[in-house]
Amino acid sequence: MESSKRPGNGQTGRRILQVGRLLPSLEEELRVRYALQVLPTGPASESFLADHGETFEAVVTTARVGVNAELMRRLPRIGAIVHFGVGYDATDVDEAMSRGIGVSNTPDVLTNCVADLAVSAMLAAVRGIAAADRFVRRGDWSRGGFPLTSRVGGKRVGILGLGRIGRTVAKRLEGFDVDIRYHNRREAEGVRYRFHKSPYDLARWCDVLIVTTAGGDGTAGLVSAHVLDALGSEGYLVNVSRGTVVDEAAMVARLVDGRLAGAALDVFVDEPNVPHQLLDLDNVVLLPHIASATLETRQAMAQLVLGNLSQFLTDGTLLTPVPN
Repeated sequence: MESSKRPGNGQTGRRILQVGRLLPSLEEELRVRYALQVLPTGPASESFLADHGETFEAVVTTARVGVNAELMRRLPRIGAIVHFGVGYDATDVDEAMSRGIGVSNTPDVLTNCVADLAVSAMLAAVRGIAAADRFVRRGDWSRGGFPLTSRVGGKRVGILGLGRIGRTVAKRLEGFDVDIRYHNRREAEGVRYRFHKSPYDLARWCDVLIVTTAGGDGTAGLVSAHVLDALGSEGYLVNVSRGTVVDEAAMVARLVDGRLAGAALDVFVDEPNVPHQLLDLDNVVLLPHIASATLETRQAMAQLVLGNLSQFLTDGTLLTPVPN
């Protein structure tokens, strides 16, 4: 990763704490720029925080790891929590705000890649692309043709969460001759897609439900058993949001017994653990949380992390504070 303009000597001695693993090139750049230390895992973290917790000015972490209220208490001088990722639901943002700690994420730079994967995953699920690949590799083609799948054109696609990523997914889908509608916490301005007042109403209407809403306590279980039943035995679920947004046990049960036609899942409740019942289902596409995992996007995310941290240490503000 190419370094942007390096901070002046006033920043090189600033003490920064890394919580969780980051992109290796970003870790190296942070070590070059700052007095970076990594929070140990397990029992060693307790003595580390007792010895060093009061010396850190900021934390760099990931969307999956975050900083909870207890860790903030052990880091009384930090003024910023800088996330590598668009999500920040693993961090107690309310606690941070109450302590005057700024929180940032890396929006926009990963929007296109996440939207690309959402559409690709939808195509893979509806057309059975992953199952067809396995069919050929097993040598089954010599014994007969692959079972017929369903077409994408003409489908009714519901988008749950029409934010930056949801709108980009919709833009991508416009070329597939599908009908697009959405649900948000509130009706979006400046869009021509029809708004549904609840996830249930959207699921009852659509053939494919694509989940692009934010994670966190406010959306936990939003795609409930009731919503999944509304989607029904001919419906497909695509989730590139957070595993917690979907009632995972209810989803698994419906995929196993045929009450859902199929799913494409990039996220799970207990990553990297995937419900074992899904592993042998040909109607389910399983992905290892890779929606933003391209070299270009991860490098752009790293640069935004560095920009947020440098600006905070310069003037106390953040380039991309949340919510944004």
